[in-house]
Amino acid sequence: MTEIHGTCDPAFASVREAMAENYNHGDVGSSCAVTLDGEVIVDLWAGHRDLARRFPWEQDTLVNVWSTTKMMTAMCVLMLHDRGALDIDSPMATYWPEFAAGAKDGVLVRHVLAHSAGLPAFDDPVDDLTVFDWDECCRRLAGQASRWTPGDGSGYHAETQGWLLGELIRRVDGRTMGNFFRKEVAEPLDLDFHVGLADEHFARVADVATIDAIPTLSPDPEIAKRMHSQRSASLVNTTAWRRHEMPASNGHGNARSIAKAMIPLANNGVANSHQLLSPSTIDRIFEEQSNSVDRVLGRKLRLGIGYGLNSAESPLGVNDRTCWWAGWGGSMCVVDVENNMTVSYAMNRMLGENDLRAIRVIFAAHDAAAQQRAAA
Repeated sequence: MTEIHGTCDPAFASVREAMAENYNHGDVGSSCAVTLDGEVIVDLWAGHRDLARRFPWEQDTLVNVWSTTKMMTAMCVLMLHDRGALDIDSPMATYWPEFAAGAKDGVLVRHVLAHSAGLPAFDDPVDDLTVFDWDECCRRLAGQASRWTPGDGSGYHAETQGWLLGELIRRVDGRTMGNFFRKEVAEPLDLDFHVGLADEHFARVADVATIDAIPTLSPDPEIAKRMHSQRSASLVNTTAWRRHEMPASNGHGNARSIAKAMIPLANNGVANSHQLLSPSTIDRIFEEQSNSVDRVLGRKLRLGIGYGLNSAESPLGVNDRTCWWAGWGGSMCVVDVENNMTVSYAMNRMLGENDLRAIRVIFAAHDAAAQQRAAA
């Protein structure tokens, strides 16, 4: 029996049990967290941070969470919208003139946030070296045309959304996404989450087991041909990957930091006495942008602005005021705005289809919260 460490509100003991159950399904090391009404009520960790299982996962262990990073990036863009620095209903080219090439003057910021911009892949795929050349990747994306009419359904921008939104932030604010996030979100909210990791933190980063990572293969042969979905997953364990800023995919943190980062969405924009977003901007997340079969993922996906929305096909919440996103291999965070709750899960063993580890934790939290409300 794997020992579970940390703290857990007794009313949420089922979350601890769900996390323990995950070790019967292959977990190596992991953390999970729940916040309610702006406070951390579950903060648990277990297992090992290395694949040889010599070093325990500690309270401050960090791990790459892949696309769960997108939740942070979307929040940064929404903050800039909230401040009037950009308008999510305006064309991307308003802030990035070169982006108008390829007849993309009709691509709006919200199209990029909702994966409906028609740029799910590079026309000329980048290799494992070029992926670290920010300017070159942005140049390529700015120069190519959309593969479908912007706004006409989604096609998951798994990697490309990071350069698109990261460059947007840089053009508008002058700072990279990682630096904007650090100064405007991580430091005010006391978060141990990093997009662009300093070397001083490397010793506490968990190794990621990538052997069971299953790449996304688009059912559209033309998109599949251009997607570099066979990107070497093992890049995740390299120094270059950890140091670089990949706003779509290389955030390093743990469940506690992810859950705390999403408190503003669940708490009228406020966390740690800081007003990061207005309630009206949070409402915009729930404006449905698409609800159809995603051209890349091949399954029906309901998307709002910057986040996935609760649906029959992705039933991750108990009400329509729920948003979420997940990372390649298993990390996930769900925000129940109606009930002021966030739930997150982060781990270091990547799994593929039918992975229920995060789902177990999330629905244990949903059930515990429902019982608590019923008893109140």
